[in-house]
Amino acid sequence: MWALTAFLLLVPSSGQAATLEKPILSLHPPWTTIFKGERVTLKCDGYHPLLLELRPISTLWYLGHLLLPSHKKSIEVQTPGVYRCQTRGAPVSDPIHLSVSNDWLILQVPYAPVFEGEPLVLRCRGWYDKVVYKLHYYHDGQAVRYFHSSANYTVLQARASDSGRYQCSGTMRIPVESAPMFSAKVAVTVQELFRAPVLRVTGPREARGAALGGVVLRCDTRLHPQKRDTPLQFAFYKYSRAVRRFDWGAEYTVPEPEVDELESYWCEVATATRSVRKRSPWLQLPGPGSPPDPASTTAPAPRAAALAPGNKPLSFRKPPVSRSVPTVTSVPNTTSTGLQFPAGGAPTAGPPACAPPTPLEQSAGAPKPDVDLLLREMQLLKGLLSRVVLELKEPQALPELGGTPETPTSHFAVSPGTPETTFVES
Repeated sequence: MWALTAFLLLVPSSGQAATLEKPILSLHPPWTTIFKGERVTLKCDGYHPLLLELRPISTLWYLGHLLLPSHKKSIEVQTPGVYRCQTRGAPVSDPIHLSVSNDWLILQVPYAPVFEGEPLVLRCRGWYDKVVYKLHYYHDGQAVRYFHSSANYTVLQARASDSGRYQCSGTMRIPVESAPMFSAKVAVTVQELFRAPVLRVTGPREARGAALGGVVLRCDTRLHPQKRDTPLQFAFYKYSRAVRRFDWGAEYTVPEPEVDELESYWCEVATATRSVRKRSPWLQLPGPGSPPDPASTTAPAPRAAALAPGNKPLSFRKPPVSRSVPTVTSVPNTTSTGLQFPAGGAPTAGPPACAPPTPLEQSAGAPKPDVDLLLREMQLLKGLLSRVVLELKEPQALPELGGTPETPTSHFAVSPGTPETTFVES
């Protein structure tokens, strides 16, 4: 009875099982590509409750969707495929892809994900460890390293730009030196250790119960789930000047005298060894004395033009052009009655025959004919034509060339009452 009670106490509850982390699957040696006939060891490390002291905890192994018969913590395999493991009460582990090759040359990469700042090691291996000569490593088709004989290619601090497809080439003596041989291309992805930080305003310091004023800035980022225990340090900058150098705190308080100014702040996050450093975008920090944003204000827009004393808005545009023609009475097509002037007046003596238009008339835009002047000119023209006709009919009235030196002067005048012209000889 006591043994049964102890057994029930040691069994984890369903709530505990839901919080268990998935086990970690590892590969030894740590290369995902092997030659045909070779064996590697898989090991499953996970949470094991105290029930292990009473009876062994079985480990489940999967090859694809196939359940393997082994229940040990480690197994040896030589079959290519995708392997996973699972311990009791925990989820399934992350997969490991194992490849088996029958080529003379293979490029081996580590099974574990490589994160930013960590070393990336590539191994070009000949058939059953034969020495490879004139060894070249390629990244996305470009040669990146050359060795005289077998050697690993190592990137000390990997970056996202180191991701891509890798390949190696070289010669082997079997028994004489062969022609250059190439391995298959292998894809390598460098995982992001943490996201690029973002600088945010969290509020004034008074809201946090402190005595100091100012604005609190926080540098936010997020670590990869597999690297959430990695310590990070934070630095804050005002323009290009460091206002707080690298420290473990993710917050910085802007002093109250500087809040009134429009300043630019940004932050930087780095690992303790500074192998990975990332900076945030700029943060514009407007002060309380800054002008309001035009997009957010609700005040009415200013008037486009001031008002003149006559309550008429000032305008720099030309006045509209009047296209109307003044009213003129019809002129009969007879020579007995003569021309009829428009109502309101008769032509005045001494008309300016070719007077230029005044500036006011020019500003009016359209030509406006002077009817009175036109009628007067037509009256004078009619008188001149009548005299010419009369002289042609009575040539004797004209003085002879050999006559007296005094030439009779003819005067003509225009009577405003009648259209005919009267000649006066003197």
